[in-house]
Amino acid sequence: MITDPVEGPFDLLHRVTLAVGLSSIGAVPIRLAENDLWRLRGQGGVVVRIARAGQSAAAAREVAVTRWLAVQGLPAVRPLDREQPVQVDGRAATFWEELPPHQNGTPSDLAPLLRQLHELPLPVEVPLGRMAPFVRVGERIDAASSLKETDRRFLLTRLDELQRAWAELPAAHPPCVIHGDAWEGNCAVTSDGQRFLLDFERVSLGLREWDLTSTAVKVDSFGTLTAEEYDRFCAAYGYDVRAWAGYPIMQAVRELRLVTFAFQTAGQDPSALREAEYRLACVRGLRGPRPWRWEAVG
Repeated sequence: MITDPVEGPFDLLHRVTLAVGLSSIGAVPIRLAENDLWRLRGQGGVVVRIARAGQSAAAAREVAVTRWLAVQGLPAVRPLDREQPVQVDGRAATFWEELPPHQNGTPSDLAPLLRQLHELPLPVEVPLGRMAPFVRVGERIDAASSLKETDRRFLLTRLDELQRAWAELPAAHPPCVIHGDAWEGNCAVTSDGQRFLLDFERVSLGLREWDLTSTAVKVDSFGTLTAEEYDRFCAAYGYDVRAWAGYPIMQAVRELRLVTFAFQTAGQDPSALREAEYRLACVRGLRGPRPWRWEAVG
């Protein structure tokens, strides 16, 4: 018997909306992944975000952060003015104003929003926490059932090397509010040219270089961004992170995270295993110099 992959998430959405007096009838999935995102119909433009289990504190913090950003005037998604998150079956649900029709931005659309975010004063009332560049990496390596033991040892050794290198990063810009998942998919551009920043789950106090490296590796590591597009990103932001001596360390951490994410995905979707093994071969030096071509997974 073939199971509808949307049936389980929709059942959870139904219980969430029932708990707050909304309706799930006609709801449309925007994205069903680590977090489920739904658009409700006929209710004034409401988007429901259901976090993965164990993320209640993070969901509450995301609401607090976006309310603070609204006061600061940064263009971003806005939470509904209601008590949230709501807990259903161990999952935290939050409710958001739907943006006007939009598409993903480009890196040069993202850059000025990041610059504005990085220049904000540090909030007093919102407990951001410190950036955690290695969060879940070790757990992903341990849990990857498709990893050969020699590859597992390599990744654990690489993780240890990069953690020690991170502790000795050279001087950078002062710590600031960072996005934590700064890529063009988290920048929405409307038909009239308005830009909005999305997805504040990983906002923290950290190094702006971490946000900027996310775009730099697209040209240096993966070849999915042209040199001209990257130059426009740097011009729009006003700084090229590759000029910083600590960039190669951040680049390597980004690569390691994406390798382990691919193996995590392969544990749920065997079709991702080939890409996971290719990424691992790249960082092991078996597929030539950068840039490599990594396909999206998950």
